[in-house]
Amino acid sequence: MTTERSPQRADGWTAAVRQRLGLGRLLPLGGAVDGAWIAETAAASVLRGAAVEGAVLGTLRIGPAREATGVDTGAETGRSAGAGGPAGAGVVAETGLALPPAPPSGLPPGPLRIEAEFRAAGDRPLPDSAAALRAALVTAAAARLGLEIAEVDLRVTALLDDAAPDQVTDPADAPSPPAPAPAAKTDTKAEGPAGEAAAAVPGVVSLTRVLGGAVHTAEDHIRVEVATAGDHRALDVARSVRTAVSAATADRLPVSVLVTDVVEASGDTR
Repeated sequence: MTTERSPQRADGWTAAVRQRLGLGRLLPLGGAVDGAWIAETAAASVLRGAAVEGAVLGTLRIGPAREATGVDTGAETGRSAGAGGPAGAGVVAETGLALPPAPPSGLPPGPLRIEAEFRAAGDRPLPDSAAALRAALVTAAAARLGLEIAEVDLRVTALLDDAAPDQVTDPADAPSPPAPAPAAKTDTKAEGPAGEAAAAVPGVVSLTRVLGGAVHTAEDHIRVEVATAGDHRALDVARSVRTAVSAATADRLPVSVLVTDVVEASGDTR
């Protein structure tokens, strides 16, 4: 028998906490009306595929944007301007649509900030290397994920003796929090019409169960967890999942989507 204080229950809690921490921050995808979030670890894995010659990416974090102060915080700091406020502000009042709440600890919709360290090739001007890396990160965030990046702060940590390889990732320099368990196939029938509808959306690799069930139904909203394919824009997939789940459920509750993983196809080197 497993009691509330038993080792088995404690181990279960520990595993659940580790899995949740492995997601990192839960970042808003798109604007307020999109009702979508993505795990920071999933987003970072995609951004690390944005190759730039002469720049080797180290640590990378994504969080809420802050007001630019004009003061450099490192050897080479750069910011790219973005929108000045949360996307979709005021749309709720105009449409009368109810929006789902953020997932537990999820960041509110709004512009984000990337902070990263990198090693730069010594045979290239540092401003050029930083500008190229900054542009690659912003482009990948928008085109492959749907993140609204307002600021990118880069810090050069070292100069490379020779030209860096055509990549931005150096795994040895980028320790990561424990990753969530790999996406596994979920019994969609057990998740009801919402689960079946979500799993059938193009770009959904599988339903996931990191925060609990793959489909979480509350009195005022439905939340669906998915892993998306790397060759589909995460925000577009999340929007399609919301539409499909809304159509498949009778209560017409607001639907939110949490992308916990982005699964690259075998051999995909982007």
